[in-house]
Amino acid sequence: MIGAGAGGLAAAASLAKAGLEVTVLEAAVYPGGCAGTFYHQGYRLDAGATLAGGFYPGGPMDLLAQAAGIQDWRARAEPLAMVVHLPGDCAVPLLAGEERWAARRSAFGERSLDFFRWQERTADALWELALRSPAWPPQTPAELTSLAATGLRWLGQDLHRISPGLLRDAFQPAARRLQGAPERLRRFADAQLLISAQATSATVNALYAASALDLPRRGVVHLQGGMGGIAERLVEAIRSQGGKVLLRHEVTGITRQEGQPARVRTKRGAEFEAEVVIANLTEWNLRDLLAEDLLAEDLPRRLKNLGELPSDAWGAFMLYLGIDGRDLGNHFPLHHQVIVGEPLGEGNSVFLSLSPAWDAQRAPAGMRALTLSTHTDLRTWWHLQATDPAAYAARKEIYQDKILAAVERALPGLRGRVRLALPATPVTFERFTRRHMGWVGGFPQTSLLRGRGPRIARSLWLVGDSIFPGQSAAAVVLGGLRVSQAVLNERSIR
Repeated sequence: MIGAGAGGLAAAASLAKAGLEVTVLEAAVYPGGCAGTFYHQGYRLDAGATLAGGFYPGGPMDLLAQAAGIQDWRARAEPLAMVVHLPGDCAVPLLAGEERWAARRSAFGERSLDFFRWQERTADALWELALRSPAWPPQTPAELTSLAATGLRWLGQDLHRISPGLLRDAFQPAARRLQGAPERLRRFADAQLLISAQATSATVNALYAASALDLPRRGVVHLQGGMGGIAERLVEAIRSQGGKVLLRHEVTGITRQEGQPARVRTKRGAEFEAEVVIANLTEWNLRDLLAEDLLAEDLPRRLKNLGELPSDAWGAFMLYLGIDGRDLGNHFPLHHQVIVGEPLGEGNSVFLSLSPAWDAQRAPAGMRALTLSTHTDLRTWWHLQATDPAAYAARKEIYQDKILAAVERALPGLRGRVRLALPATPVTFERFTRRHMGWVGGFPQTSLLRGRGPRIARSLWLVGDSIFPGQSAAAVVLGGLRVSQAVLNERSIR
């Protein structure tokens, strides 16, 4: 396994539990990748992902716990997923219980409830299908047959719960479901979809949108020690089954023999024999590792003509803060999304996550750890870093001021609370996570046909947010479980 992100560790832990010999190689000093938590000056700061969902019974994290033998995630459930702050001093609480309907009616009016009824009805059906058969898109005849059989059973059992427009929704954007809806609801949906699907309702596929908007209703948790707690529990599970997780082991090349992986090299000069290689990387990173030993024409077909990242790929500007939280109390909401204006991103929409008061691991006494993020065009940062370092540094200061000002709406007086501030751009993300150009979030989910499967070549697999179903810890875990099951299936028929 190359990379100790949540998807890679999910695959590794389930394979180790099944009895396979597993070695995970991670370049960083901590596991988790973009869903990790790093330590700095007494604070444990979430590196990228900050919202933990999918822990409900039968959900992705529950399935992973069963597959990996994890008894306790060391998490606390939170009925309030987040508060969304819209322009005009409108704050919308996103709740898991039945009180969500009153909150929606108050924020968006009675007419909005038809949209949410469609969204929940569609999400229920799609999540049930996804948890039964996560192999989308199918990449082998066996996967296609299994998907078809599962789909037929699903249709037979659940047809009464599915909107008549399900097939139409598969080929239209979510905006079609928002026609005639209040403008405030459209803006809310766009902001939520940007952080869960990497695009807005004008382009996000309607079916994917329905599932992505369902996270608050499914419930979120707070993990002791931060988001990196997921990775830490998975590392414990791998090691308890005799597997290895080696940090500070940056992979620099993959040798292939007779069309399949044979040896993995690290920057330290170590080499590891491998029957199967699972890469918790982007396709661009994997191509570069293979290109060390292969001519371009010998690369797996999918990697030969990758070209540049798609034009709609996003980066993130992050601000990691240590703040004085002595007067915030135990009930201040821990996740907020602040919408200043449009177009979204670039400081006009900011997501913030605050460490719980009960988690003494996250910050010195009386302090709290706070992670802020906004979507940003990654190419602009790279251009400035290469051509005008002074302008690059100035832009960091501008963005830091802009998002601090935005967050004051959710956390008044924030600037006076700050005791530690660490900004990060896509350039920073590439340095610390090794992700190509600091790309985060995976492909914008504008079409079900845009989903990418994990199989790259014989015995060579990809996991992470750049394969379907995309972003979030719950999503990449489903992808990792798909890969581990496929590996086990292939071994059983040899």
